[in-house]
Amino acid sequence: MWSNETAIEIDATPDRIWSCFSDVAGWPEWNAGIESIELLGPFERGSRFIMKPPEMEPLETELVEVTPDAGFTDLTELGENAVRVEHLIEPMTGGVRVIYRATVSGPQAAEIGPMVTSDFADVLAALKRKVEAG
Repeated sequence: MWSNETAIEIDATPDRIWSCFSDVAGWPEWNAGIESIELLGPFERGSRFIMKPPEMEPLETELVEVTPDAGFTDLTELGENAVRVEHLIEPMTGGVRVIYRATVSGPQAAEIGPMVTSDFADVLAALKRKVEAG
């Protein structure tokens, strides 16, 4: 198993971060790793989305946990490998801490993990800029 965690502090309320998380169609505005995305159903546990990263084939991902104002977890299966990403919102005095935690299991975990998480710091910085700009 392979894991990684990246976090950032943002001057915002949990509901402001949640509004960005739950607006799946808006993710490409602050996540350069998404060329296009389509949510298949409501933003709730069990729904799926199809995401196309730049220069890659589309990936189908399932929402396995969704808790308003606290975060969500998605799961993508890539053959014998499973990529689980938690997107967490932790309230703190004067803002929130947003955490992206990835766990990859399977025979190619050590190869897939760094590819999946390589842009997490950039994505979180872009989310911070979007949210703090209003």
